[in-house]
Amino acid sequence: MFLTDDYYSAAGVHVHPTSTYYGQNRGGISIDRGEDSLGKQAPSSPQSFLHPFVNDASAPSANSSPNNYGVFPAGVPSSEMSGESIATPELSPNSESSQINRSRPESSKVQSGETGRGKALGRALTPIEANGMRPNLELPQDDENSGRNHVMSWMSYESGAAGPITTTRWQYHEKLQSSEVLPIKIALTQSNLDKAEEFLMDVSHPESPNFGKHWSHEEIANKFAPSPDSVEAVKSWLAESGIAPERISRSQSLGWLKFDATVAEAENLLKTEYHVYKHSTGKPHFACSSYHIPKHITPHVDFITPTVHFDAKIPQAVAQPVEKRAPTTTAAAGHPVETKAALGIGAPSSGSLPKKGAQINIKGLIDELKNCNQFITPNCLRALYLFPPGVTANPQNSYGIVEYTPQAYLQGDLDLFFANFSKNQVQRTPILASINGGFPQTTLQGFQYNGESDLDLEYAMTLINPQKTTLYQVGDLVQGASFNDFLDALDASYCAGDDPFQDATYPYNTTEEGAYQGPKNCGGFAATKVISTSYGYNEADLTAAYEQRQCMEYMKLGLGGTSFLFSSGDNGVAGNRGVCIDPVTKEYNDGSSGLFNPGFPSGCPYITSVGATQIVPGASVTQPEKACETVIYSGGGFSNVFALPSYQSTAVKSWFTNNPPPYGAERFNNSQQTRGFPDISANGANYVVAVTGQFAKVYGTSASSPVVGAILTLINEARLYAGKGPVGFINPMLYANPDALNDITQGGNQGCGTPGFTAVPGWDPVTGLGTPNFPKLFAKFLALP
Repeated sequence: MFLTDDYYSAAGVHVHPTSTYYGQNRGGISIDRGEDSLGKQAPSSPQSFLHPFVNDASAPSANSSPNNYGVFPAGVPSSEMSGESIATPELSPNSESSQINRSRPESSKVQSGETGRGKALGRALTPIEANGMRPNLELPQDDENSGRNHVMSWMSYESGAAGPITTTRWQYHEKLQSSEVLPIKIALTQSNLDKAEEFLMDVSHPESPNFGKHWSHEEIANKFAPSPDSVEAVKSWLAESGIAPERISRSQSLGWLKFDATVAEAENLLKTEYHVYKHSTGKPHFACSSYHIPKHITPHVDFITPTVHFDAKIPQAVAQPVEKRAPTTTAAAGHPVETKAALGIGAPSSGSLPKKGAQINIKGLIDELKNCNQFITPNCLRALYLFPPGVTANPQNSYGIVEYTPQAYLQGDLDLFFANFSKNQVQRTPILASINGGFPQTTLQGFQYNGESDLDLEYAMTLINPQKTTLYQVGDLVQGASFNDFLDALDASYCAGDDPFQDATYPYNTTEEGAYQGPKNCGGFAATKVISTSYGYNEADLTAAYEQRQCMEYMKLGLGGTSFLFSSGDNGVAGNRGVCIDPVTKEYNDGSSGLFNPGFPSGCPYITSVGATQIVPGASVTQPEKACETVIYSGGGFSNVFALPSYQSTAVKSWFTNNPPPYGAERFNNSQQTRGFPDISANGANYVVAVTGQFAKVYGTSASSPVVGAILTLINEARLYAGKGPVGFINPMLYANPDALNDITQGGNQGCGTPGFTAVPGWDPVTGLGTPNFPKLFAKFLALP
């Protein structure tokens, strides 16, 4: 089975209302039978690739047991990767002991024929690598280390039954009564993920006769729904096990089969035993330490809940420091991923926020265009990229800006900016889409809390006026939010696949001020035609599986006609906060040396990554720009997770051929087989922004992304009035028409103690294909159907 982070998704603590334990599992433990994720299975296209510095471990293989049942033992993560492959033990529910087969299955051998470190580049991540885990014969050491992924590690078996788990925080309480009722959910494997890129290119490539014929949500759900064969196979197995067809329902997203079963029925079905565990806080948890399904069913099933998951979220006082526990997963870079790393995206310390420069006197900017090399204003951007002010507001058009709490705009700042640069917008506010309690908070103020949102909205709203701007404000003041939490609100079927160790969990049992008390927003929010996000992670902050699953969701939303833009980062070839990766320890270092640290989601081939440029000091607004080297450096490089997409292949290989970099695999993924970024750039230096009642200079790709988004929104405006659809996923169009952009050939993106890469003619990992040339882009997109 091909594993994804969906294995973290379904809580093993769902409690039926008739249970004697109903109502005891509060504190964020969901009893909701919400919709499931479209992303059940890791994509086979694009493949995932490991940099040579990543330890190379092979996946376990479920060997046949005497009764031909596949074994799914509870998971114990490891921050270390092993070159030795340990196959899944041959187990029979009737056997008296388990035997460990340490042979390497042929299917899981490293393609290069080598083990240990290195030689992993250019092949797909194994399931073990993708999830950052390996088989382990030890019991879990902590609640966050137990049961995260039920095919990933091993438990002891005695007398043919899986023994109960005991950890430092979860203690075995008792055998679950046979009469208790469990809401069983079976996640079915998806179809057609191997054709995902083909589908997206069909509606996005300018040479396709189906360009612009974007799919409906229903069409997307149906195309990736499990096959009829999978549904029938699982239903037949259930019927043979005594679960009548009329007891089984299928989720709206088509990805799950659901039914209620007594504990006795579930134990018979899965050849396991259910137990009650109690957390040190007293919260109960219901789980088994392993389960078995027939081998002929395994190709049709991703996972089953409730089973081995120990993903209960135990509330703790937010005012107290967060306890750092042993990480449970490993990033593609080889170091452990910290719990809740994804939720910190909006924190002032995240490293992805814009950089503040000197405060300025707005009165000195009367002659705006003359001073654009020192002060960027909306009119400077219009002059740079030759686009006009907006004049219409088609009701079908829309532009969304995403902000993550505690980042928030101040209305006084918007009004101050509008009073000077867009007078008819004074007192205008964005359309608020509040996700999981998100709101423009005013409790925390200062550049570190308002700089990002003020920058994004002041420029987005001004550049597309009179078209309105939607603000997706995501997360409350207590938990914050992750990118997955935003995607959940757009697609209910994505919700159930979230990782409770990285994404927000609701309802959240706390009395903290600013906490959202409602259910998690799963669906209910429409995706705008263009969505710009000025935040990003280091690719090494998260597991490859987590990133792959999220990337596939961007693909599906792209099929629906949404253009997703992300800033590429402000630290050149280094990551957020300027850190790089130590080649020996795989940990982040101080950024003075080490391996380049690519960003995410910029490495995802289904989004548009936006880098930064600047006007050459002393030059006029009509002269060519250079890569940004003032305060910030345009993020760029090559992914260690995602394969090179077909639309970018020629550009990337041409760059390697014509401009061979002075570094090799000791610095970056030079395989010529992985995704390069950014795709496009826009000015990112010297922006005039009103923040907390004063004007200041602001720098960052945080500025570049909303500008490109505004330009696409203006193009969509014209297409919609012409009776056409939105541009959707723009990358294939850009790479097929590089002459529609202003090529950038000066500057670089230093980092990690090196000059980084250099901007050259054609695509480069500094500024991508260049900056927008509105008249040319406008003509190209308007000529398409």
